[in-house]
Amino acid sequence: MRAVIAEDSVLLRIGLVKVLEMAGFEVAAETGDAEGLLAAVEEHRPDLALVDVRMPPGFTDEGVRAALVIRGQYPDTAVLLLSQYVEERYAADLLSTRSGAGIGYLLKQRVADVEEFIDALRRVAGGGTALDPQVVAQLLLRRGGGLDPLERLTPREREVLALMAEGRSNAAVAAGLVVSESAVAKHINNIFAKLDLPPAAEAHRRVLAVLRFLDGTP
Repeated sequence: MRAVIAEDSVLLRIGLVKVLEMAGFEVAAETGDAEGLLAAVEEHRPDLALVDVRMPPGFTDEGVRAALVIRGQYPDTAVLLLSQYVEERYAADLLSTRSGAGIGYLLKQRVADVEEFIDALRRVAGGGTALDPQVVAQLLLRRGGGLDPLERLTPREREVLALMAEGRSNAAVAAGLVVSESAVAKHINNIFAKLDLPPAAEAHRRVLAVLRFLDGTP
């Protein structure tokens, strides 16, 4: 799989290149700004774009805006955003888009756990999600009152869905909640039914359920 990296910190960018190569990716291009990122995606059509949220010239939301362009114009390219801090609005903007490709939002501190970070890279490149637990917590706080399709879920089902949003497998969810994998599978089936997700491939429905959980789409 091919990837492009957009990160203005040269040292971090070098480290990311090494980690992606360890994960089996071919790094087709690396850049330090959003303009270079979009040019690289247009040229190489990568499987994955690894994008810093804040880049030159303004160091505000350049990476997010570029990621939204990628989601709209290159729907086969997965996007994994990296941020120094939890910036809930940016995560919500990205998650509100619809694309068949994977999506992720992690804090940069997660890169230090190389094995876990590689797992996240592969999940996103494979069409799944990888969301930082702190991002999930902030998005949960964002949810307000009014009609919410998730109100049909039990507290335990919401816990399962929150862990799914982080990109965890059934086995990891079971370990986190100290329950059996069969119990997790039952909860997930209940979640699919209560969110009115039609029968489809398990992986696809997991992504749909996570997106509905995070952006509140009825």
